[in-house]
Amino acid sequence: MRGLTGRGGNRSLAASGAAMAGLAAVGVFSVACSSGGTGVQDEGAAHADAVAKATPSTNASPTSGAQKTEGVNPVKLIMSDPKVSERVKADLKPCAKDSYPVDTSYGNLTGGTTPDVVVNVLTCGDAVSMGTYVYRNNGEKYENVFAAQEPSVYSAIDRGDLVVTKQVYAKGDPVAEPSGEEVTTYHWAGGKFVQQHWVRNDFSRAVGEGEAVVPEAPPTSEN
Repeated sequence: MRGLTGRGGNRSLAASGAAMAGLAAVGVFSVACSSGGTGVQDEGAAHADAVAKATPSTNASPTSGAQKTEGVNPVKLIMSDPKVSERVKADLKPCAKDSYPVDTSYGNLTGGTTPDVVVNVLTCGDAVSMGTYVYRNNGEKYENVFAAQEPSVYSAIDRGDLVVTKQVYAKGDPVAEPSGEEVTTYHWAGGKFVQQHWVRNDFSRAVGEGEAVVPEAPPTSEN
């Protein structure tokens, strides 16, 4: 299991053929709507003149906001961070040569001019996450602004928010089959991450087991 993979994983995205048909309309709606929106429903094909008006100028930047910072070494961040537990540091070893089991994401979480860095520390064998951390550039160095240090907890960036998923295990659960998961969404406000949403998902044990075989009733005797 790698981070959120397996039955508790929420990394997969569903692709829709209808979305391809609405590409022309997306350009129009993206101009009319705020960049903070979560999505726009396609109400039909756009007119040719509207599409022409929505065409970005050649001087427009293809992306906006903070861009990926080169040269950030996640392993050095972890090993030099006093907030990281000694257990995590001791277990953070290369799986092969200089290949360390860390997942690193860059994105704008705290509103700074430099991208924030999310680091998930995993195990080599089964890729179970041991801890997740968020680092913010304070102008001089990267500082730890979030940490969760427990087995099977993993963080991801979702539209400017931090989404933390924790696998929930009952007694006897194998690593690849947790009983459920807890998903918590945090938003940066007032110089810290504030919880916005919390969801608990319990997984069915019946899925994948096949249908139960019901024995036939014995024939009744007739006099």
